[in-house]
Amino acid sequence: MGFSLSFAQDTVRVSLEEFISRGVDNSGEVDAERQKVRLADNRIRQTQTKRYLPEFTLNTQHGIVPGVKSDTDLPRDELYLDPDLENDFENLAIFTRAEIQAVQPIYTWGGLSNAVKASKAVANAAESRFQITVEETKLRLYNLYQSYLLSLELNRLLDEARKQLDDISGQLQKKKNEEGSDLDESDVFKFEVFQSEFAIRGAEVRENATYVQNVWNYVLQASEGTVYMPEESFLDPVQNSIKALNYYKSRAIGNRPEVKGLESGINAAEFGVKATRAQYLPSLFLGVAGSFADTPNRPRQDNPFIINNSNFSSARLGFGIRQNLDFFSLKYDVNERKIQQQQAEFSKNAAIDGIVLQINEKYKEASLSKIKVEKTDEALVTSKKWVRQEQLDYDFGIGNTKDLIDAIQKELELKVQYKRQIFNFNKDMAELFKASALPVMSLTTTYSQ
Repeated sequence: MGFSLSFAQDTVRVSLEEFISRGVDNSGEVDAERQKVRLADNRIRQTQTKRYLPEFTLNTQHGIVPGVKSDTDLPRDELYLDPDLENDFENLAIFTRAEIQAVQPIYTWGGLSNAVKASKAVANAAESRFQITVEETKLRLYNLYQSYLLSLELNRLLDEARKQLDDISGQLQKKKNEEGSDLDESDVFKFEVFQSEFAIRGAEVRENATYVQNVWNYVLQASEGTVYMPEESFLDPVQNSIKALNYYKSRAIGNRPEVKGLESGINAAEFGVKATRAQYLPSLFLGVAGSFADTPNRPRQDNPFIINNSNFSSARLGFGIRQNLDFFSLKYDVNERKIQQQQAEFSKNAAIDGIVLQINEKYKEASLSKIKVEKTDEALVTSKKWVRQEQLDYDFGIGNTKDLIDAIQKELELKVQYKRQIFNFNKDMAELFKASALPVMSLTTTYSQ
């Protein structure tokens, strides 16, 4: 029995581009990295806001307080002169006080601007990590799409082989029933063993096809009763030629998100050093402060040297200087930033070395896979000729069953091997493209129809 899911009435076919696009959109791993990018962007805005009124506070106080009473004839604004002044608890009122303070940096020797640049570099690094996750997800989805095509091809091969084996079984049975048949019983046993082994392979292919289908439905978040399948039906090798090794190396070093992310890390550390060094110098700021208190049952003092804390108003505006005098801690903070910068530079060099080694490995694997596809195809052509020759000899009565079964078995093995070699070649090419910072979607395949 073949892959019956392909005949479901509610089958939905998707192209490679749509499958990868939807798979990326549904990926929880991609969503998690996307949130890290949003956090990094938010930190940029947080750092930028520190350039404008980083300190802006309002403090209010409220309560109920008694009035005052005096036995003298002093005016209300001179009651503070009465030494016997008392609280009047029969005259209660609401007390309100508000204090506002604001500080605006004017010049920080590049401390704030470099902090903003550092946060932007950190955001660029987060974006690079996000791109790494996206490309890795696209590669997995590409291979999953190819896996489905491989399962379809293997099911077709098994169906064809099953028909061929049924024909041979019928011929053996006919020959066995012939009067005076010279059919060797051992040939029948060998054929039956081969049929059992073939059934095992068929079961493996069907189980793998079911597994691939379940993964597809999970990736595409298929609704109940919906079956997704590739838009194409055949697995053919990609048509992109393998270029010179240096082409892939230069592409990778210049465009790999890992390298760009580490370069952003170097920039972030460099700006961090500058921002920390700026703390050695005094920063200039503009300060604004205002206070207001109102209690209706208490007198307001007009004398500027006498302040009634429950009924007054004041405002202050001026320039100030701030200086961090903990120079020892600042020294080690600067050293820490320098070490981080050197670490990022070494990490970049190490990453480039690793990328070069990876490109060499992926290039070797893709080149070898291409040779395997070509040579397996040649062997398959030869095996088909062998099967035709053995079939003709058997039909004319000059061949034997063992040779025919051997030829059919080898042809089936080579057909399966050929399709798997194509799958491995496409996978290796995709990994070479991904390692070289080339889009996997730029791989072109001419599908047979």
